[in-house]
Amino acid sequence: MRIHAIHKLYDFRLSQSTRPFLARGGSINRCKHCMLLPYLCLCSIKKPVLSNSGFLLLMYDDEILKPSNTGRLIADLIIDTHAYIWSRTEPNSAMLKVLQDTRWYPIVVFPSEYAQVEREVIKQHTLPNLIQDKRPLFILLDGTWAQAKKMFRKSPYLNNFPVLSFAPEKLSEYLVRKATKDNQLATAEVAGLVLESLGETNNAKIMHLLFNAFKENYLLGKSRQPLPENNQQTLLSLALNELT
Repeated sequence: MRIHAIHKLYDFRLSQSTRPFLARGGSINRCKHCMLLPYLCLCSIKKPVLSNSGFLLLMYDDEILKPSNTGRLIADLIIDTHAYIWSRTEPNSAMLKVLQDTRWYPIVVFPSEYAQVEREVIKQHTLPNLIQDKRPLFILLDGTWAQAKKMFRKSPYLNNFPVLSFAPEKLSEYLVRKATKDNQLATAEVAGLVLESLGETNNAKIMHLLFNAFKENYLLGKSRQPLPENNQQTLLSLALNELT
């Protein structure tokens, strides 16, 4: 099992807690790495993939502690994934260093309707040509929809970066946490769209399969149901062997 940025941030955030985390499902015994019940754990079949892209997850305080969070699935697959707790007034210095690294081309992924008129908005089909000799670093604002909008509005250190917006034709498949709008996507779903827009079709497929396996196993765990024979976990294992 590869220990990545999300695991480290989880441990750090837990060490800063002065009281137990009491969110729904927070007291259940889970695998520390995938946050699923032990008999539904996916860790043994996860493999990182080769990708030209990097991701930076800016997480709203307790979001990292929520077992339903899908941002960790991105770090499971994409080696160059960074994760930090959001702060309006005291942004993490290590995060600022990553954003200033000239090897990266930072891009905020967020609906363009919330961007100011003068802010550069990237169209999906123009993304590969725009990046050129740099590697794209996709900044995902990870939290509830209200929290994500707050982070977008109140993070001046992100204001100079262009915005990539998606208008997916299908509704979100995430049934674990209900969004306020039908077309709002889970963090891992957004990452899958990003990878697809870069032409990393296999990586997008794996992300989609991993997301579906996590979603199904999480829901099975909520109702304490056994793992069915045709579970997405089996499909994911077969796909990983075929695509990686």
